[in-house]
Amino acid sequence: MPINHLQIHVADLEATRKFYSAALEPLGIKELYHYEGDVVGYGLPGKKPDIWLRQVKEGRSPSTRVHLAFNADNREQVEKFHEAALKAGAKDNGAAGERDYFPGYYAAFAFDPDGNNVEVVHLP
Repeated sequence: MPINHLQIHVADLEATRKFYSAALEPLGIKELYHYEGDVVGYGLPGKKPDIWLRQVKEGRSPSTRVHLAFNADNREQVEKFHEAALKAGAKDNGAAGERDYFPGYYAAFAFDPDGNNVEVVHLP
């Protein structure tokens, strides 16, 4: 079942926007839309946004414990994601490397500003 899009409610849109813009840049994923200061959409240029960030409304809680996994074209993109994420202030959740999930699974992990687990994975 293909997913059309995913929306995450965030505590601080600007901080989270900074993280995702930097961390997803090595994958070619860009900010495509920014609505009224409270919604940002990310995706591949020339396509529709697949990931939406929405500023959480007062009195509500941000999305937490979400695990997002993005595909990479190669291992270098995985490594560049991890480096960019940490440079943007993310908390490390696993450096780039082989995982034992199944043969050839190469991934890196970082926590976004709300503590969501963001992964980039390359599969052979």
